[in-house]
Amino acid sequence: MLAAELHCHSELSHDGRDPVSMLVEQAAAVGLDVLAVTDHDEIAASRRAAELAADYGIVGIVGTEVTSAAGHVLGLGIEEPVPAGLSFDETLDRIHDAGGLAVVPHAYQKSRHGVAAHVTEEQLAAADAIEVFNSRLLTGRGNRQAEAFAVEHDIPSVAGSDAHVSEMVGQAVTQIGTDERSAAAVLDAIRDGRTSVVGSKTPWHVSFRQAAGGAKRRVRRRIAELL
Repeated sequence: MLAAELHCHSELSHDGRDPVSMLVEQAAAVGLDVLAVTDHDEIAASRRAAELAADYGIVGIVGTEVTSAAGHVLGLGIEEPVPAGLSFDETLDRIHDAGGLAVVPHAYQKSRHGVAAHVTEEQLAAADAIEVFNSRLLTGRGNRQAEAFAVEHDIPSVAGSDAHVSEMVGQAVTQIGTDERSAAAVLDAIRDGRTSVVGSKTPWHVSFRQAAGGAKRRVRRRIAELL
């Protein structure tokens, strides 16, 4: 079994804080085998993270969190970004055409751009995997709904810390049933449903700090754009 972090953000995300070097160092420190940095509609830092990960004996997977018209979708195993604003179906098609895996994160958390409120069950079931444990939870209701949907529709389950600060990388882990340490093997195992999830809730004060820090960074970047 390989321990994977499949959902985290670097400073390249509009609400992320830390450089990829810190994310990779944290992944190594907590004993992860696989790391995917999934910045919002950006992929450059994820490519860099995958390169750095190899120096630590970690399998790096290039990915991004795409802002579709319906909400967020993780594209894992792709080399180029998928345009934001496409329909949910076209977003999945673009990810698949690029040879990647389409994973729906925090599907039932509407305030965090979850897609469930905007797509049919049939559309949601077309994803390759569902994030059933996102560590940035309040009550856990959204996670429970996602898990129930994944079980009912026999869709592979994954977890993600959704870390926006480096110290939370590894807070939620997907255990992947493969001994082969390669991105292709990891993605195949997820696609086949050879996964289980473990993790714990991000402490509330860290979640608050991530959210507040992200809001401040968004304002600063917006001001810089206007200037």
